[in-house]
Amino acid sequence: MRCQVQIRVNGKMREVAEGMTLSELLTHLKVHPLRVAVQLNTEIVKRERYGEVVLKEGDVVEVLTFMAGG
Repeated sequence: MRCQVQIRVNGKMREVAEGMTLSELLTHLKVHPLRVAVQLNTEIVKRERYGEVVLKEGDVVEVLTFMAGG
């Protein structure tokens, strides 16, 4: 059984499986990776790294959606 770690996603505390990647988190949240930018602990993560960045206890994730407008 995998352990859980506590992270903050868009301001809300959340428990996720230990070893979860950013890519897996986006899938879990039902968020399409091409429609968002992800900030991890104040740093923007390049999209091609989502599958290799593993979330750790206490991480702060902001999923930023793109807005169109004028």
